[in-house]
Amino acid sequence: MQLEKEKIYLRKLLIIAVPIIMSNIISQLQMLIDRIFLGHADNLYMSALSNVTSPMWATMSFCFALSAGASILISQSVGAGNREHIEEYAGAMIKYNNIIPMLLFLFWLFLSEPVFKFMGVSDNLMPMCLSYARFYAPVFILTGLGGSLSVILQTSNYTKPMVVYGLLRAGLNIVLDYILIYGKLGVPALGIKGAAIGTAIAEYLGAIFMTYVFFTSKKLGTRPSMKGIRRAKLSTYLASAKLGVNTALEDFAWNIGNLCLIRILNTINEFAAGIYSIIFGVEVLAVVVVGAIGNSTMTLTSEATGKKDLAQYKGVCICAYGLCIIVAVIMIILGITIPEQIIALFTNDSSIITTSSIYLLIIGINLFSKSANIIIGNGIRGSGNTKWMLYTQIFGTISIVGVAAFFVYVCKFGITGVFLAVLVDEAVRALINFWKYLRIVKEWKGQDVVRYYKNDYLMEK
Repeated sequence: MQLEKEKIYLRKLLIIAVPIIMSNIISQLQMLIDRIFLGHADNLYMSALSNVTSPMWATMSFCFALSAGASILISQSVGAGNREHIEEYAGAMIKYNNIIPMLLFLFWLFLSEPVFKFMGVSDNLMPMCLSYARFYAPVFILTGLGGSLSVILQTSNYTKPMVVYGLLRAGLNIVLDYILIYGKLGVPALGIKGAAIGTAIAEYLGAIFMTYVFFTSKKLGTRPSMKGIRRAKLSTYLASAKLGVNTALEDFAWNIGNLCLIRILNTINEFAAGIYSIIFGVEVLAVVVVGAIGNSTMTLTSEATGKKDLAQYKGVCICAYGLCIIVAVIMIILGITIPEQIIALFTNDSSIITTSSIYLLIIGINLFSKSANIIIGNGIRGSGNTKWMLYTQIFGTISIVGVAAFFVYVCKFGITGVFLAVLVDEAVRALINFWKYLRIVKEWKGQDVVRYYKNDYLMEK
């Protein structure tokens, strides 16, 4: 019986996660190709890209994470079979989720320079950072809509359109970047500015496709009616945003820590941030897989919370982490067998290729702890508690910056010190978050609720 249930949970996870994984991998491959284009055009482009994308992504991820509250409440309503609440939360999300992204668009268009000065960007890199930021800024206008549509797809357990979306957006981005960065087909070579323009155009065309899916698909069970969107109240949105803001602030805190790490790297030399960007770019290929599994975990544990199904709550988390272990093992194997070949994709500098190989192995080992934080964290959020992960992330941000500074400035470990700090931070937080997960399960058992699935029908014992 237990094996039968685990198979059901695994299948449910994969139904949601696989299309998201495919879409994310396609997107990350496109970003890696962008880095390859830029790295071979000018080594300094990599450092500029790391400095500009880190703070911009910090604010962009805040917008996406803000939708987490609506995702949790919609999924819990699905589990409870409450269609009225689904309509209320989904309608309010669609109607009001664009306010903050518009403000951020204006911020990055006109006020990006002080951010880069704070990060310690050199005068040599500053023009590149400003150029990229200003041409990429219009993408922020889409983040509210994009986050809302992703929530509707995930909570409807229908994420297949995201694969087509990823292929469309990535394919266009690669072609446009190649033309605009190098100056092909009679277009002048625009360098890093061309990469920003190409990405922005591809994002807008992808958004048109996703909007078409939203209005035409018959498989979106959590899609609100137009009447529901018109009637949606700001108070309803604020209720979900209050829950989601903790996740948004958690992401923001993580990104602040990452910005501080880049600030530390900039004090080492101009190429340190570029090396970090290369390794981080490779790691992200694995993290987007784990993240997609994490998104599925939050959806299904939220449903389990809505119908008080402890067996599903535990089973989903166990199956999800099992899948992540496989991803971590694959990363370690690649880090041991072909590290130099991977890094050589991004740079021609033999010294960077030789000295950076060990970092791929470090991030592979780190994936065990990072995966635990992602999966367990989403399970904790699914229970309705979004504050806990914010608290542990604030602790992690403070500790990782302190440990990195100690390793770099006191121990003189250089770039290696930053990667070791990341390793320590993820491991400590994984232990803390696992303790909290066990507490939630213990408290839930105390409620004496036992439910299980058999042949896809909910039975009560």
